[in-house]
Amino acid sequence: MSIDSTVPDSSPVEAGAKPDLTTLIVYFGALIAMFMATIDMQIVVTALPTIAGELGNLHLFGWVGAAYLLSTAAVSPFYGKLGDMYGRKNVVLTAISLFLLGSLVCGMAWSMESLIAARVLQGIGGGGLMVSAFAMIGELFGPRDRAKYQGYSSAVFALSSVLGPLAGGYITSLFGWRWVFLVNLPIGIVVLAVIGFAMRGRSNEKKHHIDYLGGLLLAIGTTAIVYWGYHVLDPAGPDLLTFSLPVLALAAIASFIMVERRAEEPIVPLRLFDVSTVRIVSGVSLVAGSATLGMFFYFALYMQTLTGLSPAEVGFLFLPASVTSMVVSILAGRVIAATGRYKWMPVVAMGIGGLLMIGFVFINSHTPVWVLAAMMGLFGISMGLQFQVLMVAIQAAAPLQDIGAVTSLITQSRTMGASLGLALNGAVMTWALNRQTAELPADAAALLPDGLTGLTPHLASSLPVTLREVVLGHYSSGFNVMFMWVAALEDIQIPKRG
Repeated sequence: MSIDSTVPDSSPVEAGAKPDLTTLIVYFGALIAMFMATIDMQIVVTALPTIAGELGNLHLFGWVGAAYLLSTAAVSPFYGKLGDMYGRKNVVLTAISLFLLGSLVCGMAWSMESLIAARVLQGIGGGGLMVSAFAMIGELFGPRDRAKYQGYSSAVFALSSVLGPLAGGYITSLFGWRWVFLVNLPIGIVVLAVIGFAMRGRSNEKKHHIDYLGGLLLAIGTTAIVYWGYHVLDPAGPDLLTFSLPVLALAAIASFIMVERRAEEPIVPLRLFDVSTVRIVSGVSLVAGSATLGMFFYFALYMQTLTGLSPAEVGFLFLPASVTSMVVSILAGRVIAATGRYKWMPVVAMGIGGLLMIGFVFINSHTPVWVLAAMMGLFGISMGLQFQVLMVAIQAAAPLQDIGAVTSLITQSRTMGASLGLALNGAVMTWALNRQTAELPADAAALLPDGLTGLTPHLASSLPVTLREVVLGHYSSGFNVMFMWVAALEDIQIPKRG
């Protein structure tokens, strides 16, 4: 079995025909909605050190990002299937409303726990925005034209993913971290109005049967897997959850498969997996999410601690990635639209990503800033060659009536991968930093009561110069283990045809 390497040129709409004004308005509304949802995956990256300093509980650091990604993955199938059943308009308006409510509560958070809970609510809306936006674009255009317009949408996805840290850093420095979330409110209200007035609704004469049980079981399985990833290497050691969560996940997934086989309108039709492209793209998206989106939090933390730069300055280092990912996504979409060929793109992307992780092993506190910026530019190229290409591939392989379901599948795979990346990459990092803490000289260890895992940018900058070099050297050695782990993940190639 293999992935199809071309996109067909057949379409119910004439290829190359210019879309009308209403279609373009809806398309741009979808792009803005997608931008809001995806930028909130990463906008907290450079704000987190400040948030943790005010709210405390640094050990919950990763959960501020993981809570959003996890809830996004859990609800994606519901949004995709409900859109297929009832049309996208009401579904996307509901998603925007939940996202804005979550953003408001995030901006009012009084503790790290309340912020994490608000991020769950925000992610429930954000998952609907991403799935609905990609599905709307899939329905607006035919396969070849879809590649071009998905190129722009994926450029927005990649741009927001890497622009997030830059925006988060500047907003935090200028207005405070709460505005990282509150800035969504005026933008979201405009998107609500645009989609509400411009997009046509669908009249529903057929009575549908929503697969609540299947969606619930899938959400339970997803949650158990990701939470286990965070829990398994807890410093307290193994406990009952360490062994029970994998069992719960397997039981939920097995039950989900049985329910989907009998469901009248399954939330994820299992027949989609009869297509090899769907199977392969879903798996590659899982790994790609782990190796790319799941790394942003640690890139920002590592660079800020290592260089001593401010959140805004570290965010600026992500700008080359935003530029290159945007340009490459657009160019890739045009190449696919012209030739129909795309298989080589994610292969090249993974190769670049793997080499880049190896390159990060050689950086230290003396590495010039321009080198770090150049490396992030290469990271953007890797992203640009992956995300929109995989979306085009999986949408081209699915029937039009299942485009929401298959879009939710790749979105869920990607966000699950990002969640697992945060968890597993962080677990590897924590293990390695604990090993390095044990090797610290006594005078350096005395200044780090929580070891290297508790080293913050502020604490690093306050250390005596001689000890700072020693501590940062061990800190880099711990992160290098994680970079090599991610390089191994990147060494996954799409099977060759035949």
